[in-house]
Amino acid sequence: MKRFHTIGEFLQVRQLPKPDHPLISVFKVEPVERMTIDGDAGLTAAHGPAQSWTYDFYAIALKRVDHAQDVQLKYGQQHYDYDEGIMSFVAPGQVLSFAMTDAVKLIKQSGWILLIHPDFLWRTPMAQKMRQYDFWDYSVHEALFLADKEEATLVGILENIQQECRANIDPFSKNIIVSQVETLLNYADRFYHRQFMTREKAHHQVLEKMEALLDHYFDDPHQQGLPTVSSVAESLHLSPKYLSSLLKALTGLNTQQHIHEKLIAKAKLSTTDLSVSEIAYELGFEHIQSFSKLFKTKTQLSPMAFRASFE
Repeated sequence: MKRFHTIGEFLQVRQLPKPDHPLISVFKVEPVERMTIDGDAGLTAAHGPAQSWTYDFYAIALKRVDHAQDVQLKYGQQHYDYDEGIMSFVAPGQVLSFAMTDAVKLIKQSGWILLIHPDFLWRTPMAQKMRQYDFWDYSVHEALFLADKEEATLVGILENIQQECRANIDPFSKNIIVSQVETLLNYADRFYHRQFMTREKAHHQVLEKMEALLDHYFDDPHQQGLPTVSSVAESLHLSPKYLSSLLKALTGLNTQQHIHEKLIAKAKLSTTDLSVSEIAYELGFEHIQSFSKLFKTKTQLSPMAFRASFE
């Protein structure tokens, strides 16, 4: 695995000009033609075996890809469904694994790349706020698909950041750049929420699959313990953060809350003669106290009081 400690090191390997600032760099990727497309953060790998990279800095990539209509392309695990801009976000320490695909037609790529070292944000409010954006923990195949107007908005911000980075540094430069970065991320957050809603059919299918998955889990007598957010997301081939964000946008509940709601529904305290401890054990709880506490939190009643209400 290749680890890039500095932005300068990364740009050197990519045979790109040195950064105007050692801790932040933004540059436009001019249209280039490739035979295939990879699944990294907006960058094109050379031909060869699968590679893994990790950065010690944040990487934001806005990629536009044009290709022949008779070629079906994939980005990570997902097929392209239209040819607008695609934006991805990689946090420091996140591992990227990618390999060349089997596509054989020419693909034209262009876009923007913004690299920010955490040290640049030191002693600014954004130093703490950066990781509050859930999309840093999304997988590469959960990239943001941008409409033309959205792409134009983000490109305008990237151009402003580039202009500030190339200008003479003054006491105002850093604050202006940081505020522009925050604006960029806030727009990305808004556009991700739009994506959850506009791809409603596909995302409701995810919800249906999760409901079926949880039904099967709680009905299986051989399961031990409670399902976790990570295990549910893995079964649905999504990252935990992306799944929770998607569900929150669709239903108002995150993944953990959906698991709890399903668990309470499966308790069936009004339709079974099993004791509360037997029900708790069947649902995967090791201690009845944990089940009773969760049940009361969700229903405002203890399991026994809830059952008594049906008598």
